[in-house]
Amino acid sequence: MAEEPKRVPRRDGRHGRAEPKARPTTTIVLVDDHTLVVQGLKALLHSEGDLVVVGVASDGRRAVELVSRLHPDVVVMDIAMPRLNGLEATRQILQTDPDVAIVILSAHSDPEYIERTRELGAAAYVLKDSSLSAFAAAIRAAKTSRGVERASQEERRGTKGGRAPARASPLASVPSLSVREVEVLQLIAEGMANKQTAAELGISIKTVEKHRQKLMTKLDIHDVAGLTRFAIAVGIIEGRNRGPGY
Repeated sequence: MAEEPKRVPRRDGRHGRAEPKARPTTTIVLVDDHTLVVQGLKALLHSEGDLVVVGVASDGRRAVELVSRLHPDVVVMDIAMPRLNGLEATRQILQTDPDVAIVILSAHSDPEYIERTRELGAAAYVLKDSSLSAFAAAIRAAKTSRGVERASQEERRGTKGGRAPARASPLASVPSLSVREVEVLQLIAEGMANKQTAAELGISIKTVEKHRQKLMTKLDIHDVAGLTRFAIAVGIIEGRNRGPGY
């Protein structure tokens, strides 16, 4: 009589085929200023099981603060947002937390946008009309590639830890604009008065006025409408974010 073949025990203790290995959890911070978009993304990612949204920010400044506190594996970042755009937020996040992987989620298919995010150190660029499977795959791949990149950097340095070199501003081609000047420029372009800008950035009105004057001198632009057009042209804001009358 032939001997009955042995069945492989499952992880749950029953006999049968072994269960597939579960994917490791990936923690995510979502950054987008559209509530419906964020709610939809959270629901879609939740359905994947291993992709867990641990925080949400509606502007770049809040994103920088949230990432520094939560240290997620991945940040999903829109580009055009109020207070601080996604490009500058990406630069600031990676300067202080180089281990995080940033996935840009944008409606822009312009190669210039894609190249600029690559230069800043973003791990992936996904269009908003992509499928859920492509989006989820990009997030998982970004987390993995960031880990491989970090290990490679540590091996080359011959030591663990250390801070990654500072990355260039998205306005690197513009004559020497500081981080603060970029922030002031965005708020001016969004229609904020000096008093509002001062309150937003936690600086004095006089300091805002100095930054505004420096911007106009460096860019050779001498009115707010011109600064707004420039901010739109270089991608700091989109036309929908500009202040009234421009």
